[in-house]
Amino acid sequence: METRLQIDKVEPKGYQSLFEIEKYLQQSELTSTHKELIKIRASQINKCAFCIDMHTKDALKQGEKIQRILLLNAWRETDLFSPEEKILLQITEEVTLISEKGLSEELYIQAVKTFGENYLAQVIMAIIAINAWNRLSVSTNKPIPSE
Repeated sequence: METRLQIDKVEPKGYQSLFEIEKYLQQSELTSTHKELIKIRASQINKCAFCIDMHTKDALKQGEKIQRILLLNAWRETDLFSPEEKILLQITEEVTLISEKGLSEELYIQAVKTFGENYLAQVIMAIIAINAWNRLSVSTNKPIPSE
């Protein structure tokens, strides 16, 4: 893969500004499982190798089962995810793929009933954040650190 500019080096202030959203999300009510499911699923959709690598490792460290991570692309085809997690994953897909149809009214209503407005707002903020990180990493070919 060709070497491209690394925004963290070229524009460190801009890069660091994304960490303000991360600080907010760390203080949010979102469970660590929900955060990592959002990050991994959005990163899969966006084909962000850097973020998939990072967040699958983070999820494993937090106790996530490898089987669930391996089957996350096929979450609709398995019973390994709870009904709430399936709503979360569907929201992640619809917001990540916003130009296709946006967050559908039906899913929005179901999400408010399931999570409440505040939690849903935090879910949406988490999706927005990982999409920003994905776009930064994909567009600059952010290298995956060697182990």
